[in-house]
Amino acid sequence: MMRHAIVTAGTKGLGKKMTESLLAEGYSVTVSYRSDEEAAEQLRQEAGNLKDRIDLIRGDVTNRDDLDALVDQAMDSFGRVDVLVLNAGPYVFERKKLADYSDEEWYQMVDGNLNSAFHLFRKVIPIMRKQQYGRIITYGFQASDHAPGWIYRSAFAASKTGLTSLTKTVAIEEAEHGITVNMVCPGKILGDMKEADIETSKGIGDSETPVGRSGTGEDIARTVLFLAGEKSDMITGAVLEVTGGMDVLHRYRG
Repeated sequence: MMRHAIVTAGTKGLGKKMTESLLAEGYSVTVSYRSDEEAAEQLRQEAGNLKDRIDLIRGDVTNRDDLDALVDQAMDSFGRVDVLVLNAGPYVFERKKLADYSDEEWYQMVDGNLNSAFHLFRKVIPIMRKQQYGRIITYGFQASDHAPGWIYRSAFAASKTGLTSLTKTVAIEEAEHGITVNMVCPGKILGDMKEADIETSKGIGDSETPVGRSGTGEDIARTVLFLAGEKSDMITGAVLEVTGGMDVLHRYRG
């Protein structure tokens, strides 16, 4: 039996590396992307002889109908959903205090990072219950399980902290159905390193990170694949930080 995974925002950055790793491990994958048709087509071409195991769906994670359509398409094409990776994480790059946020910016953060999880969970969990098997992986930020203050990142931090609590709650609720729910918190992974492998990172080095190199997309993908494994059922409700020992939250306060 071929396991099937859904990856949101899986055509670029960390999501692309995640998609590639799942395909390499024998999964079929349904991938969402927001608007970059060129990146989607490039991923399809790079899949080569694995094209029949990947389905690319355009949609916005802040739109409930698009999220429903994503899961429906995965079921229509592959008949099951074994793994859900919530890779998409909208972010406001401008440094600003909460009082300076627009309504649109606030709701984009909450809808994209927290409400999207609610809609996807509610759609996918019944499928996983019938299968008596499922692996859900969300993304947070360093120390999000402790609800820290993060200056100039109020909306993003609030939504991800809420997602951390939701991840832990659903892990307890769905354990009896063979469903695990865990969170991965990436550290310093910038620019091209999001799609890079570990060997590339070792060759460059990074004096700011205690382990001596930057994090990469492969680091995150390896962690997710471990949590998605059939024998990882004892791990649920966990928050795993992949930071290389770096205090990301306080080193990069903006």
